[in-house]
Amino acid sequence: MSNNKPNTADDLLLVVENNSALGLLVAKKLQLALQKSGLTATLSDAPNAEQTTLVITDHAKASHGNVRYLNTQTLDLARLDDGEYCQMLLHTPAQTDARPKNIVAVTACPTGVAHTFMSAEAIENYAKSQGWGIKVETRGQVGAGNVITDEEVANADLVFVAADIDVDLSKFAGKKMYRTSTALALKKTEQEFAKAFDEATLYQGGSVKADSAGENTDEKKGIYKHLMTGVSHMLPLVVAGGLTIVLSFMFGVEAFKDAELAYGLPKALMDIGGGSAFALMIAVFAGYVAYSIADRPGLAVGLIGGMLANTAGAGILGGIVAGFLAGYTVNFLNKVIKLPASLSSLKPILILPLLGSLIVGLLMIYVINPPVASLMSALTDWLKSMGEVNAVILGLILGTMMCTDMGGPINKAAYTFSVGMIASGVYTPIAAAMAAGMVPPIGMAIATWIAGRKFNENQRNAGKASFVLGLCFISEGALPFVASDPARVIISSIVGGAIAGAISMGLGIQLQAPHGGLFVIPFVSKPLLYLMAIVIGSLVTGVLYAVLKRSENQADDKTKAVAV
Repeated sequence: MSNNKPNTADDLLLVVENNSALGLLVAKKLQLALQKSGLTATLSDAPNAEQTTLVITDHAKASHGNVRYLNTQTLDLARLDDGEYCQMLLHTPAQTDARPKNIVAVTACPTGVAHTFMSAEAIENYAKSQGWGIKVETRGQVGAGNVITDEEVANADLVFVAADIDVDLSKFAGKKMYRTSTALALKKTEQEFAKAFDEATLYQGGSVKADSAGENTDEKKGIYKHLMTGVSHMLPLVVAGGLTIVLSFMFGVEAFKDAELAYGLPKALMDIGGGSAFALMIAVFAGYVAYSIADRPGLAVGLIGGMLANTAGAGILGGIVAGFLAGYTVNFLNKVIKLPASLSSLKPILILPLLGSLIVGLLMIYVINPPVASLMSALTDWLKSMGEVNAVILGLILGTMMCTDMGGPINKAAYTFSVGMIASGVYTPIAAAMAAGMVPPIGMAIATWIAGRKFNENQRNAGKASFVLGLCFISEGALPFVASDPARVIISSIVGGAIAGAISMGLGIQLQAPHGGLFVIPFVSKPLLYLMAIVIGSLVTGVLYAVLKRSENQADDKTKAVAV
C-alpha cells in the first residue's frame, strides 16, 4: 500500500522546473517555512520517485507517487511563510486546470506526403479524444495546409511540433513548444503528449534544428534532419525533371538530338528536364542542407558548393559534402565574427555569404571535387556494367533497407542513394527501391484478404487503405500493422521487398521518376516485368504474413485466460 505522506524530514526535496525566477523565490520561501516546522527541505535538480518531492512549476500537472507539482499560478504566495499552509501543500495534490487545453500542432516529413498527414490525423484524433481544442497545420509538398492563425497561436496552451525536417516556426515565438518526430507522433501519440506537457519549453524564435534531449543525440538526429531537408526540397526537381525526360523519350530515345523533329519539342523537353531540373537538383539539395544547419546565410553558400559539385561530376556524394561543409562553415564564421551593432546587418547579406562562398568554393574545386568525382565515376561505371549476380545482390540490399523501418532513417538512406544516382544517369536503383517500397502495404492488404479470419474488422479496413497507399508508393501504409505486430510484419515485408528489389535489379529495369508508384509504371523501361516484380514480392509478403499472423481471437482468448 502506497503512502502519500512524507517519509522523513531528510526525504523532502524541492525542485524548480526550468529554474524560473518566480519558482526559485517560491522554493526559498517554502524551504524556510518548512524549516520552521521542523522539516529539512533540500533543493535538487530533478525529482526522485523514492523521496517526497515538491516540484515548483508554472502550469498545472497531476501529482503522482511521492512527486507533487505546485503550480505558481494557483499558489497563495502571501501564505508561503505560514507553516500550516506549507504542511497542507505536502498532502494536497497540485491543483489542476479544469479549462480544456488548446493545442496547435505542425507536422512535416521529408517527402511531405505520407507521415505528414498520417501523424496529423493521429494527433487530431488523440486530442479530440481527450476533449482538447486542436488544430494541426500540415507542411506538405504543396505547402502549408490548415494554416494556424495568429489568434489560434495566442490562445494555444501548447505548440506540438512533429517534424523530420527544418520548418519555420517563427510565428510561435513566446509559446510553450514540444518537438518530436512524425513517426513517434504517429505510433506513440499518447506517450508523446504526456512528455510534451512535462518537457515543453518556451520557444524563443529562430531556426530549430534538433530536439532537446541531449547534445550528442541531438547532433545525430540533426544530421539526419539536415539530409532530409535537402532531400525534401530536391525531390520536386527530380520528379519534374525525370518525367519531362521520359516525355522526351516518347519521341525516341535519341530524338532530342534532332532540333527539327516535331518542331524541336523532344529537345525542348530534354532541355527542361535534363538541362535545367537535373542540373539544379544537386545544388538545391546542398543549399537546403546548409540552410537547415546555418539558416538563410548558409543557403547561398550551399547552392554554390552544390553547383560546383554537379559541374565537376561529383554527383550526390559531392552534394552531401558541399551541403554540410557550407552549413558548418557559415555556422563557424557566424560565431567567431563579432561586429558592432551598427555593422551587424552586413553579416548575413555580405560577410557570411562572401567568406563562406570563397572558403567552400575553393575547397570544393581544389580538395573535394577531384577525389569525389573519381569515386562517383567509378561507382557509376560499376552500376552500369555490373553483372546479373551483383545486380541481384544490390537489389536485395536496397529492398531490405526499404522495408526495414517503413519511412524511417534506413528506408530514407536507401531512397536518397537511389534518387541521387538519377543525377549520375543510373536509373536501376530507384526502380528497385520503388518496387520494394510498394511491397509492404500491398502485402498487408493481401494478407487480410487471404486470412481474413485472423484479422479484426479494423485491421481488414486498414488493409483496404494500405492497398491504395501501396499502389501510390507510400510504404507508411503498412505502419498500422507494424504498430500492432512489429516483428512478423517487418520480417514478412523484408522478405517480399528484397525479392522485388532483386528481380527489378536483376532484369535491369530502369525508371527516371523517383516517385509515383503505379502512376509512373508506364514510364518504366520494362513495365510488365516491373509489375511482375511488385506482384511477386507483394504475394510473398502477404502469404508469409498470413501464415505467421496469430489470430486476433486466439490472442484475445490467451489474454482472457491470463486475466482469469
